Amino acid sequence: MGQACETWHAVHTLPIREHIPRRPEDPIFCEHLAGSSYGTPWHFHPELELVLVKKSQGYRIVGDNITNLSAGDLVLVGSNLPHLWHQDNTAGELEAVVVQFVADFLGREFAGRSDFEPVRQLMDKARRGLHITGDVRDRVADRMSAMVGLGPLRRLAELLSILDDLAHSPGVAFLSSPGFAPQLGLGDQARVDRVMQFIHKHLCEPINRDQVAAIAALSPGAFSRFFRSRTGRTFPAYLNELRLGRAARLLSTTDLRVVDVAADCGFRNLAHFNRLFLKWKGVTPSEFRKRLGGT
Repeated sequence: MGQACETWHAVHTLPIREHIPRRPEDPIFCEHLAGSSYGTPWHFHPELELVLVKKSQGYRIVGDNITNLSAGDLVLVGSNLPHLWHQDNTAGELEAVVVQFVADFLGREFAGRSDFEPVRQLMDKARRGLHITGDVRDRVADRMSAMVGLGPLRRLAELLSILDDLAHSPGVAFLSSPGFAPQLGLGDQARVDRVMQFIHKHLCEPINRDQVAAIAALSPGAFSRFFRSRTGRTFPAYLNELRLGRAARLLSTTDLRVVDVAADCGFRNLAHFNRLFLKWKGVTPSEFRKRLGGT
């Protein structure tokens, strides 16, 4: 197994339901992240979450959307929407700012005001995850960074201002598909966690459905239905998207041969890898690297 593949084996044994460490009297939690890992697996929580990536190489999954990470990435995650941010082990230190808050952070009475309706609609749209780009991304990024050092009252005011800005901006786009509706049964936490740990640990190796179904203690057919209901993806599609996203990063950041990239991302058939990559990116892996100015 190549070194590039081995870096994928970072696994965090944490519960799927995350409990945000905020005080009951403070509806907003702000955190500056720095280190080698985001520290959470595929998880969800009732709080909404703004995540600003300042420095990171890896991928994020929001609902059924899988995307490579880069500096400046800004996302609003809605209540109980499953998500995951992953830092590749060889990418060095990451830096990010996270702001987590309850939907009625200003109180139920204020949330019912008619002039709060645009923000209420924004938070409802965030149930699919929202990617924030353009000028509004730059404005929000600066203000999020400053929020970490503010007191509770000023955080409230700043968050309201940020959400109002986003609610009236065209630079906001959906991430997950309209039909994404995962089941979030708490009784499935241990089963989903076992499956996700296995996938991420063995992503660069051959993985078949029956093998993972056994880990989930389900029949192959039941596992397929279970996996799709929890992730919004079929099992093969989920694997391929993770592997293709990793392949794109390796093509753009290393001089590995295409055949070695394919192998390090779990593809044992180069022609199959080329076909999937072409369908995903619209260009072959070699052309993708050329357009980036790689070797």
